[in-house]
Amino acid sequence: MTPSRADALLFDVGGVVVRIDFNRAFARWAARASCDQALLRQRFSHDAPYQHHERGEIGVGQYFASLRDSLGLELDDARLLDGWNSIFVEEMPGMSALLARLAPRIPIYAFANTNHAHAAHLLKQFAGVLGHFRKVFTSCTIGHRKPEPAAFDHVVRAMGVPAGRILFFDDTLENIEGARARGLQAVHVTSDADVANAVAAMGL
Repeated sequence: MTPSRADALLFDVGGVVVRIDFNRAFARWAARASCDQALLRQRFSHDAPYQHHERGEIGVGQYFASLRDSLGLELDDARLLDGWNSIFVEEMPGMSALLARLAPRIPIYAFANTNHAHAAHLLKQFAGVLGHFRKVFTSCTIGHRKPEPAAFDHVVRAMGVPAGRILFFDDTLENIEGARARGLQAVHVTSDADVANAVAAMGL
């Protein structure tokens, strides 16, 4: 889908602005618990407690209790948190420079499915690149997560821009489809060049 002119840009964070890798968490937990990393990867899922955690409906302690049970881990909260926050790798190549160039030309925002522990760590570790956004919306703060219709409706209202004039970037197809269903333009990000190519096509 080729985007038309937009009045604002909305970016997913993990996989679009910041590279993430959950294998780093599994590796750290496995090393601490002397267990099989592959087994942890197999057992991990975006289950109901994970989604409740991302909506801010349960705290990190309650989620970690669920995680211990589902993964079969005997690690305390501090060690779980250490691995949990290790998933953030680096800024996507060229992203900070691109956002710095876009920010004076068009309003830019970010919207992350995340939890309070990850959000706090992310906003500190990547304060530079995230500082280009007028606002970073987080699912744990607004109480809705992508691709739920209420999530997009909340963000669109807060941005104050008609949905059809917002161009949204996300690396998860389900979120792209959810955004389009709520009237947003959307680009499925599958490579490091997709965002730059899309904004160039719009003359930005």
